Amino acid sequence: MAQRVLILGGCGRIGAAVAADVLAHTPAMVTVTGRSPTISPQERFSPSALNLSDREAVEEAIAVHDLVIHCAGPFSYRDAHVLDTCIQYGVNYLDVADNPGYVKQALSRCDRALEAGITAIVSTGVFPGISNSMVRQGIEQLDSADTVQLNYVVAGSGGAGVTVMRTTFLELQHPIQAKLEGEMQAIAPYSQREVVTFPPPYGRCAVYWFNTIEAMTLADSFPLSTIVTKFGSLPDIYNHLTWLMAHGVPKAWLRKPETVEFLAQVSYWMTTISDRFSGIGLAMQADIHGTRQGQPARLISNMVHPDTAVAAGYGTGSVAQLLLSGQWQQPGVWPIERSLPTDLFEKTMAQRRLTIQHTFIE
Repeated sequence: MAQRVLILGGCGRIGAAVAADVLAHTPAMVTVTGRSPTISPQERFSPSALNLSDREAVEEAIAVHDLVIHCAGPFSYRDAHVLDTCIQYGVNYLDVADNPGYVKQALSRCDRALEAGITAIVSTGVFPGISNSMVRQGIEQLDSADTVQLNYVVAGSGGAGVTVMRTTFLELQHPIQAKLEGEMQAIAPYSQREVVTFPPPYGRCAVYWFNTIEAMTLADSFPLSTIVTKFGSLPDIYNHLTWLMAHGVPKAWLRKPETVEFLAQVSYWMTTISDRFSGIGLAMQADIHGTRQGQPARLISNMVHPDTAVAAGYGTGSVAQLLLSGQWQQPGVWPIERSLPTDLFEKTMAQRRLTIQHTFIE
């Protein structure tokens, strides 16, 4: 029988991209869920109505699948019920989680997942996800690594839905805990504007401090003294508006759910217009300082894709492909950079024609 994959939140932009990748690279049967799905069933693909607050229905759905992929954000609103159920029924688990609190909950269940024999990988999209594997790939090309700076720029909506907009405003509410010169420090969100040069068609773009899962998990995965994560938008006017939300309005106002929802809806409406001119792609850069052959070295790795949501589908879909094909597994709960070998990462990215360019500066 064909293996069965359940994608929670699979009717959204990211979930749909994950579903498309799984269908393209595996023979699995895919079920996507949403509160009121309007997608028509196709060969090996079926929609299903499912509300995550109906825990009994969620447990029944998970029990009859071989792999669960959790794409139903924002993850700041979620608990670990889905993962706990996967552990209970012995079902492998992936997610696209981008909330530190949620990821910490998930990682705390490593021993239980190991005992159950399931592989659970958190934050498997594009950033976090492919970005984490880019850092591992880069570090392995050096004798040692000391500093990592991850820079991202996304054009317009990035092809993602309103959930990503909600997540952005939720992350502006709290200081960023960053590792700088070996010490954890609090950094104001969306601060310290910096202009970074990305490959064409992006060129010079502004980026700002932004809270990411990578900053948390990379600090535990590698002996790095400094980890910087910065994000920016195109067109640049969106950066100024986001900065204003982070620094120009009372935090109490921004913490109101109705405010977050209003800002997310307005932002999404704005990007539906600007997408026509800016596109929906992204550029990612891992700038790593360390040593190579006994000398100081700097490695810059770049990746560009014309559709951010599709790239996120590649990140999660590639891990699903490896699990479903039996090429790889690692029981427990892990961030991607501690679990996925670089050779398999490179193999699956090549299958998707996603190129990562490396430049040494010595």
